[in-house]
Amino acid sequence: MDREIGMQLRAVRVQRGLSQRQLAKLAAVSNATISQIESGAVNPTVSMLKKVLHGIPLSLGEFFSGDYEIVEKIFFSADELVEIGDGGISYRQVGASLHNKAIQLLHECYQPGVSTGKQALTHDGEECGIVLRGHLEVTVGKRSKTLKPGDAYYFNSNQPHYFKNTGRETCELISACTPPSF
Repeated sequence: MDREIGMQLRAVRVQRGLSQRQLAKLAAVSNATISQIESGAVNPTVSMLKKVLHGIPLSLGEFFSGDYEIVEKIFFSADELVEIGDGGISYRQVGASLHNKAIQLLHECYQPGVSTGKQALTHDGEECGIVLRGHLEVTVGKRSKTLKPGDAYYFNSNQPHYFKNTGRETCELISACTPPSF
């Protein structure tokens, strides 16, 4: 997958008429970072890839869908949801292009024991979600609660937050955030 991401990043960069140095400057990363990603020598984290794509500008959803044109779409079949997660967490996004959109809607699945990482997440906006299946521990600031099916959360996402599946089955939920943060 490293090589595929790198090849795709290079194709998008070339399509937009950007050199590696130009993209590095726009994304506020080193030229070596762009070079290593494109060559497949480095597998970028989601946050690093998001930062690089911000320099194009292109969302993660647009990048992974291969849909770089902005086209108004209203209805989405299940197979058109764009997968933007990995590592035991599936984030299936409604709509590839969130350009000029105010909301990001996700169908999320966390495998047992999987979390969003060691570092808490923070970003501008608000987040909410409702658990459909399984159990999800949600930590916001110093407050934490394990949610079960039917339970929900809603918080200002500039507070440090963290998600973890504490159950023995896959946890499935629907979430939304504004503005889009992936």
